[in-house]
Amino acid sequence: MTASQPPPLEAVAGDITTQRVDAVVNAANTSLLGGGGVDGAIHRAAGPSLLAECQELRRTRYPAGLPVGEAVATGAGDLPCRWVIHTVGPNRRAGQTDPAMLASCFESSLREAVRVGARSVAFPAISAGIYGWDIEEVARMAVDTVGGSDLLDHLSTVRFVLFGREALAAFESRLSARSA
Repeated sequence: MTASQPPPLEAVAGDITTQRVDAVVNAANTSLLGGGGVDGAIHRAAGPSLLAECQELRRTRYPAGLPVGEAVATGAGDLPCRWVIHTVGPNRRAGQTDPAMLASCFESSLREAVRVGARSVAFPAISAGIYGWDIEEVARMAVDTVGGSDLLDHLSTVRFVLFGREALAAFESRLSARSA
């Protein structure tokens, strides 16, 4: 892959905890200490070392929690990747409706992946599900933000790993529209 030709973006149905990439992105909550959905699945699969690293981040860098739209990397514990990049998506149900906050999650995660030296990254549908964002809007924001980033030149693989047919269809549709 040359610097002038960024990697193609891909969407797959699957389990983000089994992805063989350098880094997986965790749709975390601000506490960084685990939760439901993707966050809970990643914490369960990674084992106790991930929680210990997150507790240390809370103690040292983020005593009030990780702010919405920012990203931070930890080791991956028992996951088949090297890093977990935690980002907190905006919670539409809590009144966080600014699309720029959602875009920031994707851009910050890419920046953090490049910072740690990752060449391949897997993203979930950040803020979809319990945080109330429409999957079509998440797909548009994810594909447009990641696909338009100058950081892609540093990566060989960018994959959106989605749970369910509706999410996969939304991302595949947006990827098709982008490449047309």
